[in-house]
Amino acid sequence: MNISTILDLIDSGDIALPKFQRGYVWNRDQVRGLMDSLYRRHPVGSLLVWATAAEGAPHRGEQDLSPGVVRLLLDGQQRVTSLYGIIRGTPPAFFDGHASAFAGLYFHLESEEFRFYQRLRMKDDPLWIDVSALMKEGNAGLGQHITRLGQLPDLGAMQGEFIGRLNRIVGIRDINLHIEEVTGTDKTVDVVVDIFNRVNSGGTKLSQGDLALAKICGSWPEGRERMQSILGRWRGNGYDFNLDWLLRNVNAIVTGEARFVHLHDVSTAAVKDGLARAERSIDYALNLIAGRLGLDHDRVLFGRYALPVLSRYIDKHGGHLADTAEQDRLLHWYFQSAMWGRFSGSTETTLDRDYEAIEDLDGSLDRLLDQLRLWHGSLRIEPEHFRGWSLGARFYPVLYALTRVGEAKDWGTGLVLKNALLGRMNALEVHHIFPKALLYRHGYHRSQVNAVANFCFLTKNTNLKISDRAPAEYFVEIEKRHPGALGSQWIPMDEALWETANYPQFLEERQRLLAAAANALLGELLHDETRVESVVEAPPVGVVPAKPSALASIPGGIEDEEEEAVLRALNEWVRKQGLPAGQIEHEISHPGTGDPVAILDLAWPNGLQAGYSEPVALLLGEEQETLQIANDHGFRHFTTPKAFKRYVEADVLALAGDGAELTPSKSAALPSR
Repeated sequence: MNISTILDLIDSGDIALPKFQRGYVWNRDQVRGLMDSLYRRHPVGSLLVWATAAEGAPHRGEQDLSPGVVRLLLDGQQRVTSLYGIIRGTPPAFFDGHASAFAGLYFHLESEEFRFYQRLRMKDDPLWIDVSALMKEGNAGLGQHITRLGQLPDLGAMQGEFIGRLNRIVGIRDINLHIEEVTGTDKTVDVVVDIFNRVNSGGTKLSQGDLALAKICGSWPEGRERMQSILGRWRGNGYDFNLDWLLRNVNAIVTGEARFVHLHDVSTAAVKDGLARAERSIDYALNLIAGRLGLDHDRVLFGRYALPVLSRYIDKHGGHLADTAEQDRLLHWYFQSAMWGRFSGSTETTLDRDYEAIEDLDGSLDRLLDQLRLWHGSLRIEPEHFRGWSLGARFYPVLYALTRVGEAKDWGTGLVLKNALLGRMNALEVHHIFPKALLYRHGYHRSQVNAVANFCFLTKNTNLKISDRAPAEYFVEIEKRHPGALGSQWIPMDEALWETANYPQFLEERQRLLAAAANALLGELLHDETRVESVVEAPPVGVVPAKPSALASIPGGIEDEEEEAVLRALNEWVRKQGLPAGQIEHEISHPGTGDPVAILDLAWPNGLQAGYSEPVALLLGEEQETLQIANDHGFRHFTTPKAFKRYVEADVLALAGDGAELTPSKSAALPSR
């Protein structure tokens, strides 16, 4: 069937897109590649459709289907959508994505290359042809171009060649694409989704989570929207999760397995029930973590892949843990798992081990802790663990938790910070105890300036009042006004350590105080004095204790809240383009040990279009070591928000700017903001 006829059948409702398909995800390079192949008459593959009764067919979009039989696209959506957008100049009715991906495609008559519009490159060159305009105008447009070319005497010798190339572009509409049909009354939605999954599992088009979601939406068309609404509710409450993560929780509850393939044979009723139970269990877990540990928003919610284990455990208890001690011991395991990066390596393998440990509820928490110790060694927190620096260090959430669950007091009001704080100026902020500017003036390095042990949490109003004063000055005032407030935030009370010259000694002493407080919290959560020493302090026989010094030299990470604000604003900009938000403080971990190797400021480990684009990271003000690690792990990285936006617009959204092709910087410094 020729391409023009296929597009006509889309307009008439004879060809549509099944609801279980995800949206349009191609980028500019893929669109250009398709058009170049068609122009050169290279094969571009066949289409696979499901011929089924139009009445009740689960299709995307609001367009009415043609009565009788409709063909639903199983394979070829990206190609057909791109061709429709270029030839018609507008996206099809079933379109779900950004039309900019195929808008503004041009062809150069001499070089025979396709490019998206770039004003500086094209404005003075009459040989650039608007492909969509040519396609829409057809033969009339072809005649206009022939007339125009005839008015350019310098091109006389090439006119015949150029006219032939114009005809070749218009002739793309008449190229035949082979269509294979899945037909028969035995081809139910489940059978067709299985065919769809088999077709797509061989390439990189869909993740295993996408394949599982396609299977679910095949029999439950509203499933995707329902899950998105749940994610939207959590987002409104300060937690940013994605569909894959939610599906992991559903899978944990319904099948007790980590791999998505186990969801393929689950009934629709079981999935619906599992989603409802997962939502309740996750809500319960988030409330436990926020209420008991103080980790009450996305920025400090570490160890999120431990949540499926919590969800399954809670669900197996009927969605509620009546015993406070049991709640605390479960949180003890969660906190330990998050601190040591339990799920940073082989996530699915580790999840399966932990699911197995809780299959029999009797003694399950003991088994979870034993497995954790066998994997990591000592679970005791050492002062050296707080040597990590930046807001991305694993022990930054630990510091936040200590502040929220203990008796830490605000230095301006003297109020205990675990109490509810009212008023816009009373939001907790990160405060550099020794101001950054002061430390830089005294020659301290970035990793020292932004050490976790130099952070504390204060209300916004107090933070503003202290400003950039030296501790030797403002500590005396605080202690006089609010006795004990400094000690409540684990500040060494030796006044000699308040001097800037003694800053390294200050860090060492505060690290010791923080480690003692963290171990005390873990012991309190354990509710078993007989096991505190064996669980927290002593590693099992034959296990080498963890080396806390390794955590001290992790490169990368966000420097301060100003930098974090820039990243969050950029992430929101990406979301508004219809693209997935990136992971702030993405941790690259050693696949065997789970130890962090580097922290990337903002990253898309699966690309901005999962399965279609390379891993991408934005690294602000990072040293060459971090850039090299990102590069070694396959990340294309950018060092300024401007360069990153140009990449998104030019390579992903096909909104090329006025400049030349973008090459990411490898060493640009942090821009002024």
